[in-house]
Amino acid sequence: MQNKGNRIGILGGTFNPIHNGHLKLAEAARKAEQLDKILIMPSGHSYLKSHMQVLDGQKRYEMVKLAVSDIPYLSASDMEIMRAGNTYTYETLALLKKQYPDDIFYFIMGADNLFSIENWVKPEEIFANCIILVAVRNHMDDDCLKAKAEELKARFLADIRLLPFDAVAISSTQIRNCVLNGEPIDTLVPKKVASYIRKQHLYNI
Repeated sequence: MQNKGNRIGILGGTFNPIHNGHLKLAEAARKAEQLDKILIMPSGHSYLKSHMQVLDGQKRYEMVKLAVSDIPYLSASDMEIMRAGNTYTYETLALLKKQYPDDIFYFIMGADNLFSIENWVKPEEIFANCIILVAVRNHMDDDCLKAKAEELKARFLADIRLLPFDAVAISSTQIRNCVLNGEPIDTLVPKKVASYIRKQHLYNI
C-alpha cells in the first residue's frame, strides 16, 4: 500500500541567528525531494555544543518564526527548545513518528555531520526513523563522502541521499560579529529577523 502521509523535512540547528543560507538549504531540499513541508527546529540544550554565546531558545525560536512567516512550506518548531535537559535527535524523531506515523521524515544535515553521526546518541534509531539528506558543498571530497554514506548504509541499513547544494558564504558567527561591530546585516538575514535583532539589542555584548 502506498504511503499517504506527507514528506516532512527537518532542518535543525542552533540558529543563533537563522540566516539566508539556512533558508536556501531548506529550499534546495524541498525541490530535490518534493517535500510537502519543512520544520525549522532550533536546538534546545545540545550536548554537542558550548552554550557560552547561544541565546536562549525562545529568542532563537522567535527569529525562526519571523524568518519563515512568508514562506508557506516552512514552519518553525519549538519541539526541542521546550524539552528539558539535553536535546537528542533520536528522541525528536521518535516523538515525531509517534505523532505522525504516516509521514516520512527527511533529516537535513551538513556533510560534516555525516562523519560524526555514528557518535551521536542512538544513531541506529535516527537512521530507523528518517531519511538522511546530506547537503554536499562545493569544497567537499565527493569520493570520501560517498564512501562514508555507503559505509553507514551498510552498517545501519540507512537511507542516505546526497543533496547538491551551492553553499552560501554566510555564517551565524559572521552575523554576530557584524552586529557587534555596528555593520549592516540586512543582506545576510531576512528583514524581519534583522529588525528583531536591532529592536531586542541582541549580540551587542
